Amino acid sequence: MLVSPQPTSPGLLAAARAGIREDLDAAMLRDPAATSRLVVLFTSAGLHAIWLHRVAHALWGKPLGRPLARLIAYVSRAVTGVEIHPGATLGRRFFIDHGMGVVIGETAEVGDDVMLYHQVTLGGRSMERVKRHPTLGNNVTVGAGAKILGPVYVGDGVQVGANSVVVKDVPAGAIATGVPATYRFPTSPTEDPYEALFRDPALFI
Repeated sequence: MLVSPQPTSPGLLAAARAGIREDLDAAMLRDPAATSRLVVLFTSAGLHAIWLHRVAHALWGKPLGRPLARLIAYVSRAVTGVEIHPGATLGRRFFIDHGMGVVIGETAEVGDDVMLYHQVTLGGRSMERVKRHPTLGNNVTVGAGAKILGPVYVGDGVQVGANSVVVKDVPAGAIATGVPATYRFPTSPTEDPYEALFRDPALFI
């Protein structure tokens, strides 16, 4: 006796399409090299890694889904150069520019409207099975090669400079640079932290 496959929920499909559109909009907003949504759809390794992660993360929450989730993450790493553990939690409109070499650990949590550049690590500093990876708030930008290690909290609107190493909490709105990273705040209430990122030479060291 043949059993008809269960139809996919229209609500799930609609939510998936809306999420893809939202991610594409975020990529177009943040990547000056993006020429069209169609090009980004087919050629953005960072977005492909995020979309594969969302599938793997959904499976990770199911008792029998973890082996398949790990397999999807493994294939994603091989194809995109981005390694995201299926247990990591990613927010909306997340974007990884270039992507190669990015590593996001199991207990990492990433807020909405976050952007990571290549070779960023959201890593752990403990061998215990505890919360051991960073939590990033909303509207955080992390420069190329930066490392955020341990269960630290990076507040909303923080800018982390390229090649910085963050091992302590960073308050909302701060600019973190150096090894180990120290932080400062914009010089005036009207200074855009993102623009400050390009005015501070230490952010590119």
